[in-house]
Amino acid sequence: MSDYRDTVRGILAMLFCCFSFIVNDTLVKLAGETLPLGQVIFWRGVFSTAMVGAVAWYVGAFRNARSYLSPALGWRVFGEVGATLLYLTALMYIPIAVASTIAQAAPLMITAAGAIFLGERVGWRRWTAVAVGFLGILIIVRPGAESFSIWSLAALASVLLVVVRDVTTRSIPPTTPTLFITTATAFAVMVFGGIMAVPEEWRLMTMRETLLTLGAAVTLIGGFVFIIVATRNGDMSVISPFRYSCILYAIVIGYIVWGDVPDLPTGIGIAVVVGAGVYTFLRERKLHLKTRMAVSAEQGPAGATARPVRETAVG
Repeated sequence: MSDYRDTVRGILAMLFCCFSFIVNDTLVKLAGETLPLGQVIFWRGVFSTAMVGAVAWYVGAFRNARSYLSPALGWRVFGEVGATLLYLTALMYIPIAVASTIAQAAPLMITAAGAIFLGERVGWRRWTAVAVGFLGILIIVRPGAESFSIWSLAALASVLLVVVRDVTTRSIPPTTPTLFITTATAFAVMVFGGIMAVPEEWRLMTMRETLLTLGAAVTLIGGFVFIIVATRNGDMSVISPFRYSCILYAIVIGYIVWGDVPDLPTGIGIAVVVGAGVYTFLRERKLHLKTRMAVSAEQGPAGATARPVRETAVG
């Protein structure tokens, strides 16, 4: 019963996480309609760094801060900063549902990157799912078509940097506090937002722009908090597919706020990306269960000496 409750808690956290991130994107896009994007990113960074940094300081995440610095942390920050700047820039020019769907290609790219750069074993079924997912992205982006936007490629490039962020995160020493990583990342995004804003015409924000930017900071932190809850509760292979709720939220909010309605090819592309992603999660769940069964078989009866598993399921 506890496992079931943990999984339900994880699913709810993932749903709230996705909703928080989409609301964040919406508020940034709205603020960017009247305020230069660099300034939006900078002020959102000021608010989020102050809030996260205060909590990190309170719990002592900055103690021995110099010992937490590592090349892996640097690469993670680089990936986060680049992904944020590219994604939010693209978001200003393409519908939020399109940007959100392209962003959801990240799990497929991470599967490919894990095989190529980390030596993880990926079988033909998951490689096929990755290829189908990329086909879905091509249907959405439609290079060469009249509706093609170069900013869709910017959103796709941001996904590559998300892969850099997530793959290098695995190499960060486990002793590095999560709040230290989060604060460092928020601070770096704030700095580069400020650099991006240097050539822009600076002016005082209106009350509306201030509230939108502050709301974006709050929902961004909310998304980070809920994703931590989601990843620490229940069966991730069951919880992870609910990340695609981001696309549903984006379609609904895009229609309510901007009147955006995905056309037929975009709808087909969305369905293909979601289908490939969900299949990948389910396949990984099946392989994980096979591996656990193999470990149990190798260990034998309770109390027997554990022996190493000779082969791991691949698919």
